Amino acid sequence: MATIGTRLYTWWRGEQVGEDQFGNHYYREKGKPTGPVGRERRWVLYKGDPEASKVPPAWHIWLHYTTDKLPDDQALEKAPWIEEHRPNLTGTEFAYRPDGSILKGGKRQKGTGDYEAWRP
Repeated sequence: MATIGTRLYTWWRGEQVGEDQFGNHYYREKGKPTGPVGRERRWVLYKGDPEASKVPPAWHIWLHYTTDKLPDDQALEKAPWIEEHRPNLTGTEFAYRPDGSILKGGKRQKGTGDYEAWRP
């Protein structure tokens, strides 16, 4: 959730340019650019908790001034091995838990300490 200051700045100075599949809203500054080195300011208001990994690649390159084209105008080729973007799931119920994890509830695999050393 954005702070009250960010919400007020967005209301006064922001122009919404798009929304992604996660419900995040993207903005740029109205009028003459006042950002660093004369560039327009760009920002995102996250839906829910602010988590940078929620930003899809096409929006990421726009936010970081790699391109001035919005995602709908970008001609990004999608290689067959690229999966659909997912935010970081660490700390959620959908996080990866390998076999043997206490949170998964299974038995661990045998490790290097599960042996008896050979003695002549």
